[in-house]
Amino acid sequence: MILKHRTRGLGTKIAELIICPIYANLPTELQAKIFEPTPEGARKVVLATNIAETSLTIDGIKYVVDPGFCKIKSYNPRTGMESLLVNPISKASAMQRAGRSGRTGPGKCFRLYTAYNYHHDLEDNTVPEIQRTNLANVVLTLKSLGIHDLVNFDFMDPPPSEALLKALEQLFALSALNSRGELTKVGRRMAEFPLDPMLSKMIVASEKYKCSEEVISIAAMLSVGNSIFYRPKDKQVHADNARKNFHSGFVGDHIALLNVYNCWKETDFSTQWCYENYIQVRSMKRARDIRDQLEGLLERVEIEPTSNPGDLDAIKKAITSGFFHHSAKLQKSGAYRTVKNPQTVHIHPSSGLAEYHPRGLSTMNLCLPQRICDRLLN
Repeated sequence: MILKHRTRGLGTKIAELIICPIYANLPTELQAKIFEPTPEGARKVVLATNIAETSLTIDGIKYVVDPGFCKIKSYNPRTGMESLLVNPISKASAMQRAGRSGRTGPGKCFRLYTAYNYHHDLEDNTVPEIQRTNLANVVLTLKSLGIHDLVNFDFMDPPPSEALLKALEQLFALSALNSRGELTKVGRRMAEFPLDPMLSKMIVASEKYKCSEEVISIAAMLSVGNSIFYRPKDKQVHADNARKNFHSGFVGDHIALLNVYNCWKETDFSTQWCYENYIQVRSMKRARDIRDQLEGLLERVEIEPTSNPGDLDAIKKAITSGFFHHSAKLQKSGAYRTVKNPQTVHIHPSSGLAEYHPRGLSTMNLCLPQRICDRLLN
């Protein structure tokens, strides 16, 4: 927006400037614009996230501006929360970014930091993901393979011991491990699903509440990430109204995602319906593929496919069976306080519950620490 405003102010003093953003959640047709040939007498500016470091090469890029920062997902074992934090890049990333310039001809990279910063402040390599992520799924997989001595396991990049202990504690709370750290029957069923253990427990619990069809739809939609809804800059109000329609009846984000999938299914998986409701077709197709795989895995773990669309309480109970660890209660101040490891959190601004104040929450990723929420709102 700033670039568009500046170029509009300069008028005809400069040549036409084509501004193309590129990030993972951008719809495919808009991503394709960055590869279109630049018209004669015009210049192209590509505003990219880390996706441009290694995932793609754009012809004709001569100049790269490297700000020296990136957003990295980090897991805090003490709070049990993942955050997307802005961190300085590594020297390896800096070299990758410089390599984007002049791939097909001479080029330059302009770094917005000094040579001193590069040599003294930047790490040689990016911290491996295993050292900054929730290890519950890794531990469950290792246990299912018969590897019990996790402390002395020969990891290529050993994760923090605190993260391993947190993972064991979480799996015990989910009934995947017994008091001796051995896999239970529930744990063996959970290990069959290539999902976060909380999602796996949610699916296993759905057998009890007779709603496995609905729960695997929710699990598939959550597995896609935050790329279901699309909010174009010039149609934000329309996109927000379309999204609110799926939250009718004061339902949480999980039920809203189920409503999205069911409505899409009723339209025979219509692409046009996705465009009209500002929903990304690519993400929905991926969710459908994941759901088909989960449906096949239900048979493997001997869970009978059952449907109970009218009983939202049963679906919520199945969800809470997996995500009770993330439950929070409303305080008199209007903020929420997590039940385990008390911490003040707020509902994420993008959540459908942001306008309301339910007395309790049990969510996967709708609660944010106070400092992060303040940054998003300001």
